[in-house]
Amino acid sequence: MAELPDFSDLRALFVNCTLKRSPEVSHTQGIIDASIALMREHRVQVDELRFVDLDVATGVYPDMREHGWPVDDWPDEVWPRVEAADILVVGGPIWLGDNSSITKKLIERLYAMSALVNDRGQYVYYGKVGGAIITGNEDGIKHCAQNILYSLQHIGYAIPPGADAGWIGEAGPGPSYLDPGSGGPENDFTNRNTTFMTYNLLHLARLLKDAGGFPVGGNVRAEWDGGERFGFEANPEYR
Repeated sequence: MAELPDFSDLRALFVNCTLKRSPEVSHTQGIIDASIALMREHRVQVDELRFVDLDVATGVYPDMREHGWPVDDWPDEVWPRVEAADILVVGGPIWLGDNSSITKKLIERLYAMSALVNDRGQYVYYGKVGGAIITGNEDGIKHCAQNILYSLQHIGYAIPPGADAGWIGEAGPGPSYLDPGSGGPENDFTNRNTTFMTYNLLHLARLLKDAGGFPVGGNVRAEWDGGERFGFEANPEYR
């Protein structure tokens, strides 16, 4: 095995978007646990949460208590953990060929913070890395992953090669990932993708952290708002 860099100063957050509250078994957690084990083997500081266990309000504002909701765990319980993480992995199940409602809710709340900026004046997610884990027993891994990964990159996350992993077994009703005899935990394709995803997340996070974040240049909101156009011309044909 090639020599690897030191990952021990990296922080990762895994958010399980299962519909099942703890302690009910989550099949998505099975693949999440495999990725977490690899990261912890390299001394990455790993945090995890099951999103449905928290009382997170619905909406696209940073604190929904300011918009009529009596309770919102997002600003105090979730956001500090998201903000601290170099790597965010969103895991969830497939229902009717799509991401769970809880996954969608997480993406909406992440989007609610996307206008914030980091200490370099870039959008707050610049310099962070994202990935996706999907499980189910019906088709949809690539569709669900592309929705998550597109959403993450749109708000500022960097996406490495092979940034998703999943397992669906045979199409139609049948055993889920952790069910006895499913073959999920032994599936070479899933295990390879989970491994490659994990290391690619670590490598890109390492590169970005060593570089001091995503490069500044042509992407600072305050400068654009102040009139700087970074060489952009609205009508280049009239030069």
